[in-house]
Amino acid sequence: MQTDPMNLAPDATADDTFAIETTGLTKRFAGTAVVDDLNLRVPRGSVFGFLGPNGSGKTTTIRMLLGLVNPSSGSVRLLGRSMPGAANKVLPNVGTLVEGPAFYPWLSGRRNLIRIDAAGSDPQRATRADRVAAALAHVGLSAAAEKRYRAYSLGMRQRLGLAAALLRPRSLLVLDEPTNGMDPQGTREIRNLIRAVAADGATVLLCSHLLNEVEQVCTHAAIITLGRLVAQGPLESLRETTTTRVTVETDDTERAAAVLGRLGLMQIAVTGTLVSAALDSQRPEDCCKALVLADVGVRSFVSRRPSLEDTYVELTGEGFDVAR
Repeated sequence: MQTDPMNLAPDATADDTFAIETTGLTKRFAGTAVVDDLNLRVPRGSVFGFLGPNGSGKTTTIRMLLGLVNPSSGSVRLLGRSMPGAANKVLPNVGTLVEGPAFYPWLSGRRNLIRIDAAGSDPQRATRADRVAAALAHVGLSAAAEKRYRAYSLGMRQRLGLAAALLRPRSLLVLDEPTNGMDPQGTREIRNLIRAVAADGATVLLCSHLLNEVEQVCTHAAIITLGRLVAQGPLESLRETTTTRVTVETDDTERAAAVLGRLGLMQIAVTGTLVSAALDSQRPEDCCKALVLADVGVRSFVSRRPSLEDTYVELTGEGFDVAR
């Protein structure tokens, strides 16, 4: 899967560092901003997680990126070109799976892909059969290629939608819940496929409510809530915005809490036999040593780095089941 198959040259004023770049992107419906002054920066070659609670504006943002909805204000660049003005040149380089795939139910998976491929402005008829077969193989549908779409399970339909996005070489993939309805094995296969596409040089924008999945496959992420961007950047940098916590298991919780407080730890909480606190700039080994020297009976001592879920909850106040 090569990148920039049409040798798409960026605008002279564009920063070619980013596959997706929005500036002040805003969309209002009936006077209410569902996307508000969004400045999104998706580096080329990244696998970029796009996260936010229900109603946060993710789907509206994707529609504006693809030229399906006009913004109220602001601008969008895809692959270095201004949208929607350059849509005819840009979109052939973009594969999408957004809000579930739509296919003819009475046709087989293979026939559906053939029809989709034939509808393009550049038919490439001579290579069509091979490309369709390769796309079906990439998503694990070769054995079900002749089965009618109406007989496909939800997971198989998602796979066929991914196959449609991969029919041609793409510089950018925009995937909304690509593992929806898949079993754990299918989820692993799609995760590996996304990694392979990115390794070939393409950029992937991934919307998913599975934060564990995002953490395993993404290199960067952005979090929005109520239409506004609250954080974006490399995953490691996002995790660092949330403080590491230590948890001590002991029967002497009162003394343990006092020791941690004297060390300057904050957000101290006691639950049963557990005492937890935000580590801040302290070293965990120094905390453990201080507890032992104070004659606190330490049954266990755990220092836990923040996960993407911790960061997400802290920034949005929402639970981990993010939705689209």
